[in-house]
Amino acid sequence: MKGKVLLAVLFLTLGCSSLLEARGAAGSGRPAPDEGAAALELKRQQLAEREAAVKAKEDALRKLSAQVEARIRELDAAKKGLEGSLAGKKKLDEERYKKMLKIYKALKPEQAADLMNKLDEPTVIGMLNQMDQKTAVKLIPLLTQPRVLKWSRENLAVP
Repeated sequence: MKGKVLLAVLFLTLGCSSLLEARGAAGSGRPAPDEGAAALELKRQQLAEREAAVKAKEDALRKLSAQVEARIRELDAAKKGLEGSLAGKKKLDEERYKKMLKIYKALKPEQAADLMNKLDEPTVIGMLNQMDQKTAVKLIPLLTQPRVLKWSRENLAVP
C-alpha cells in the first residue's frame, strides 16, 4: 500500500507539473517560445512592408518634386521671355509716341489743334503732358476748352 500511495503521489506530481506547464504556456499571457518567434517574425514582416511602402512614397515624392522644380524653371524662363518682349514693345511704343509728338510739334498750331480735337480726351491730355511749354502754349487757345480745363485741373491737383 505504501508503494501504491507513493506511485499515486508521483503520478499526481508529474501530472500536475505537466498540467501547470501547459497551463502556464497558454494561460499566463506569455506566448510559447515558438509562438513568440512567429509573432516577432510577423512584426518584422509588417515593419519591412511599411518601410517599403514609405520608401516607395518617398521616391514618388522625389519624382514629383523634380517635376515641379522643372516646371518652375520652365515657367521662369517663359516669364523672362515675356518680360523681355513686353519691355521691347514698351520701348517701341514710347518711340512711336515721341515720333508722333514731334510730328504734331512740327505742324502749324491750327493744324495740330484740329487733329488733336478729333482724338479722345485721355490721349490729348497725355500729349499735352509730354509737350514742351512753348508748343502747349500755342495749342491751348485752339483746343476745345473742356479738355484744356480738365488738363489744367489734373496738373494743378495737389498730390
